[in-house]
Formats: sequence, C-alpha cells, structure tokens
Amino acid sequence: MRCLYRHYISHITHDEWLPLPSRPETKIIVYICTMETNFEKYIALRNDIDRLSARLFTLHKKHVQCKKGCDLCCMDYSIFPVEFHYIKNKLASEGMPSVSKPEDENTCIFLKNHECTIYEHRPVICRTHGLPFLYVNSETEEWELSACELNFTDFNDFDAKNTFPQDKFNSRLFLLNEEFIKSPVMQQYGKFDLVPIRELI
Repeated sequence: MRCLYRHYISHITHDEWLPLPSRPETKIIVYICTMETNFEKYIALRNDIDRLSARLFTLHKKHVQCKKGCDLCCMDYSIFPVEFHYIKNKLASEGMPSVSKPEDENTCIFLKNHECTIYEHRPVICRTHGLPFLYVNSETEEWELSACELNFTDFNDFDAKNTFPQDKFNSRLFLLNEEFIKSPVMQQYGKFDLVPIRELI
C-alpha cells in the first residue's frame, strides 16, 4: 500500500515544501501515513499467524473438531486498538454486516447463525481457536499448556514444535499496538488498553 504522505510530497514544488510542517493538513497526511504503515505491519503479523496456524491445524488434523458452525469460542472479546481500528476501517469501506445484539452478552456480536460475519477480518485471537497454546504463566513463571477439550484429550505429546507460541505473537502485537497509539489522535489509549469488539457497531 503506497503511503499517501509520500504521494503528496511528490506533487509539491520546492517552495511549497518549506512551509509544509506548519500546514494543518500535514498532520492529517502524516497520520494517514502512520496508520497505513502500522496496518501493513499488522497484516504481516496476521499472515505469519495464519501460516503457522494452518501448519498446526494440518499437524493435528486427526484431533481437531473445529468446523463451520462450531462457535463455542466466539465470545465478546476485547482487542488492542490497532486491531480495532484496522477492522473498523475495513468495515467502513466494505460495509457493516447485518447483526443484532446476541441474547447472551458474552457472545460475539458478529456471530450470526453460528457463523462469523467478519471472518476475513477477524482478530488475531479468533484465528488461533482450537490450537494447543504454549505460554508462560505470569504468576508462577512456569510453562503452561492450554488446548480445547473438544479437540484434545491427551496432553502428554505437546512440545514447542507442535504448539502455538502465544507469548511470541502476543509480544509482537503488543509492540505494534504500542507504536500505533503514539499517534496524536490515539492518545486516549494506554498501552494496556483493550477495546470491546462490540464497539465496532
């Protein structure tokens, strides 16, 4: 995706360039450029997660029961601002799906007839459902394993090679979000703030 800031600069003269930083529209252009850059990094991270998830799903295919219509994991999650605003921009350009408030307040608002209505743009947490996770318990500082009980009943054959390294990707997402909220228009967010998915509506 080409940065709109660079596109704008390429069409101004040298004389126009000098007062550029003082122009009101410059802040908007820089903001758009920063947003695009952060969104590109987010897409790259998401692609890395999708590739690894696909490999792990193939590796564990005899155990995985996940299929269309299974929605036990589709909960009312909260996500980092960088994900929230990426999805918000996509829905603004492609159209908001027709959804209604679920009867269960813990259910994702984008779940309709047991299917995700924003599947292509779903958050990172939704892209790894069903996989075995390996992570460090923040209290005990010991490695722990988490896996869907519908998929796995035997927890003796897991190691770093056949599990999803949750901490690794969460750290990348956290750092990317930290960079994202440095924008002047995102300063309402702290680095640990999360936004409920339902607020996309």
